[in-house]
Amino acid sequence: MYRCMSVVTAEPRPLRPDWPRYSPRPFPSYRYLPGQTPHPRRNPRGHSYGQPEPKPGLFPATQWRRSDDYLYGIDLYNFAFWWESHEVFEGLWHASGRNSVQGNFFQSLIQLAAANLKRFMGNEAAAQRLVHAGIVRLRNVPSAYMGIDVTRLLNALQAHSVGQYPHIPLIGLDQGPGTIEEVTH
Repeated sequence: MYRCMSVVTAEPRPLRPDWPRYSPRPFPSYRYLPGQTPHPRRNPRGHSYGQPEPKPGLFPATQWRRSDDYLYGIDLYNFAFWWESHEVFEGLWHASGRNSVQGNFFQSLIQLAAANLKRFMGNEAAAQRLVHAGIVRLRNVPSAYMGIDVTRLLNALQAHSVGQYPHIPLIGLDQGPGTIEEVTH
């Protein structure tokens, strides 16, 4: 728990702690919650204070398995480090070009991470707007892209939007021929 400005907030918890990890990188020491926990880079108590700003490199979409930044961003998202995943995906978005298919894809992941954070912080209207924006962007990428069954993810997001699932779905990556993780639980 963190105490700030007379507000006590529990940290978000992963929806599925047993979810597979895709990167060996350790998680930050806490999940950043704007206005409630130390800013990771600007506050001397921040989990990334004094560390150089990451500069993810551009990579071909077909080489997604070789990008530890991408894999780590997915891990951060799935384990409720939404602000941190947003930062990783934003770096990848800038590297890939904002108007490319890959850039559009990364922007959708940014929006989904931000939606999770907004929902946790109690702003359901903003969360729903961001989920909708993420859906719109995902409709403009191939049905299977960078290890994600985009069609399945879109179906789960749309089901969430109409109240079938209480949570924004997790993101599973293709672990080999014919094995896409289930994203709706």
